[in-house]
Amino acid sequence: MNKFLWQSDSDEQVDKTIMEFMAGEDVILDRELFAFDIRATAAHVRGLERIDILDSDESSTLCLLLDELLQEFEAGRFKLDERFEDGHSAIEVFLTDRAGELGAKVHTGRSRNDQVAVATRLFLKDCLYRLHALNGRIAHACLSQAERHADVPMPGYTHLQRAVPSSIGLWMGGFAEAFTDNLAFTGGVLELIDCSPLGTAAGYGVNLPLDRDGVAAELGFSRIQVNPMYTQNSRGKFEMMALQAALHSMQDVRRLAWDLSLFTTSEFDFVSLPDQYTTGSSIMPNKSNPDVVELLRGRAATPEAAISEIQATLSLPSGYQRDLQLTKAPLIRGMRASLQALAIVPALVRGLEFKQHKMLDAISREMFATDLALEHAVAGVPFRTAYLAAKSELDLIEALDVAASLSQRTSPGACGDLQLDRIRRRMEQELAPPGQPSELD
Repeated sequence: MNKFLWQSDSDEQVDKTIMEFMAGEDVILDRELFAFDIRATAAHVRGLERIDILDSDESSTLCLLLDELLQEFEAGRFKLDERFEDGHSAIEVFLTDRAGELGAKVHTGRSRNDQVAVATRLFLKDCLYRLHALNGRIAHACLSQAERHADVPMPGYTHLQRAVPSSIGLWMGGFAEAFTDNLAFTGGVLELIDCSPLGTAAGYGVNLPLDRDGVAAELGFSRIQVNPMYTQNSRGKFEMMALQAALHSMQDVRRLAWDLSLFTTSEFDFVSLPDQYTTGSSIMPNKSNPDVVELLRGRAATPEAAISEIQATLSLPSGYQRDLQLTKAPLIRGMRASLQALAIVPALVRGLEFKQHKMLDAISREMFATDLALEHAVAGVPFRTAYLAAKSELDLIEALDVAASLSQRTSPGACGDLQLDRIRRRMEQELAPPGQPSELD
């Protein structure tokens, strides 16, 4: 591409170094947004027809060309590359090459500001629907393991020190509830950002009676984003909300991965990973390494860093500023990495094998001290006195009845009353995000 869309033939050629600096990696990043940009352009064209800016033949011609462009792009025959400043210019160049002056009409009533905003918003919605579905699958996998092994004993830890007898049902049930929370959070973000910015132009509207509601409905939005200036001011803000939803999920994955990293060591030896989640050592024939789990543990850093990068960029006044272009790369990087990582987790959880005898053997005498203290408290001894008594009576404990310890812990949610059915009911309520059916394998 020899010049920017805004240049006239009489304008001086922009220095190549400056062009590259301003365009940056936009045209590469726009490959992620291009299909959404084409869809939004087609909806805008049909909206222009409804207000008589385009006649029906012009609208049909442009929409057919946009369909052709989408097919060419998806088949790999049309490439976004350095010929174009960005995806928006590529669409306009394609249309004008094929339809002449008619192609130049497509930008009537919009700016590249609302064009990139609507493509990004559609991308965000797509990512959040996928994130929501993955949270549902992970919650379901964790809950299934909790239900299947509800009463299987394992040690409970605080400060990585042996604390009290616990169960797989409690451990896995905790992750099931965590990812149910992530379902709810992701659904809430979806509902908040489900508004179309198209038709707000550069942040001040246009002097045309644009059918913003009709175009929004065609694109699957529940409403329009009303205020044009807020459309620009929400850029970066909405991206961070989506990344925060991804980060909440990835933080729970990080905690699960940490547990699995510990529990698969020979020192614990509580859990076996599916073979496809481990690799061998390049030098030590005896090693089988939990590389996938370790990478899952580290991957939460990517959305976290993306949020920090965008937040640092958003120290801006009202209205559009070119700095906002710099939010695109961290957004795409953060969402792509999170979705890729989360997609691995459901099958990992389903494939876990628990070494029940190892878990039971790791439950030692001192872990019953809290049970003993509570027995004294139930008999009427003040708890602090009971606590000290139990501390001095540990050597008197003879039979380590793990099953009794678990069954007697009857506070709601504890090992004796896991209430997994309540977690399941809530999970099922949260499974359908706004505007989408439930998706769960």
